[in-house]
Amino acid sequence: MPSLNVGLMFANSGPFSDPQLFAHLAQTAERCGFESIWTVEHVVIPQDYKSPYPYSQSGKIPGPEEVPIPDPLLPLAYAAAITKNLKLGTGVLILPQRHPLYVAKQVATLDVLSGGRVLFGIGSGWLEEEFQALGLDFHQRGRRTDEAIQAMRSLWSDGASSFHGKHFNFGPVKCFPKPVRKTVPIIVGGHSPAAARRAGRFGDGFFPAIGDPSKLKELFAMVEAEARKAGRNPAAIELSCMGAPKLDLLKAQRDMGIKRVVVAPPGNDKESLTRGLEKLASEVLAKL
Repeated sequence: MPSLNVGLMFANSGPFSDPQLFAHLAQTAERCGFESIWTVEHVVIPQDYKSPYPYSQSGKIPGPEEVPIPDPLLPLAYAAAITKNLKLGTGVLILPQRHPLYVAKQVATLDVLSGGRVLFGIGSGWLEEEFQALGLDFHQRGRRTDEAIQAMRSLWSDGASSFHGKHFNFGPVKCFPKPVRKTVPIIVGGHSPAAARRAGRFGDGFFPAIGDPSKLKELFAMVEAEARKAGRNPAAIELSCMGAPKLDLLKAQRDMGIKRVVVAPPGNDKESLTRGLEKLASEVLAKL
């Protein structure tokens, strides 16, 4: 029987921007047998944005525009210090908004601090006004993402690194420290055909933040086709998705070849979070 890991999403946002509640989430998740926690990212939320949020029917991010969304990497460094085995994922870091020299350094540092527990989820972004605030061309984000993935892999490799592309151009340079496992798994987020193709070409994993089985099968077929086209082994690309903590649904997703399902935390205060995670551990995780 194939195994299935379960992680927790939105680990740094909203109520979990509070350090004490975030610490409680991380430590309780580890104690209860959850595989990972996942942070989200927006450097700013432009006021009265018009870009449609792709994960809700309303087209808006859940909650008010004032909802706290701390940096995605710093809380994971905090979690690394107070846990031993919990994997630390970004779900997702908006890669084209950052320079890969800085990202490679930050992620490798986090990997060293955590003893090799980082899962580096990346996305190309959907909020055009955020790119405008950063002075970046929203329509170049896909190409910037592809280049940044390749540049970071070069920086994590042994010896001097070089990359020469349209958007990023450097080298030879040396970047230390190196990740514990020689590299960090790059998990491509998103549920567009472009994201699926990017995962097939470049990803160690694919994480569409949806749970609909028919849509997932369609996207996974795109990943497989693109991987074969690029001369890669599709079976080496780990499949994740969003889901609900329901045993039958999780088993069905596992049987599709999905290796990880990420669910929302079952509470937003210490008491409800503890009860909810312990209940899921005994009624769901223990039976997978």
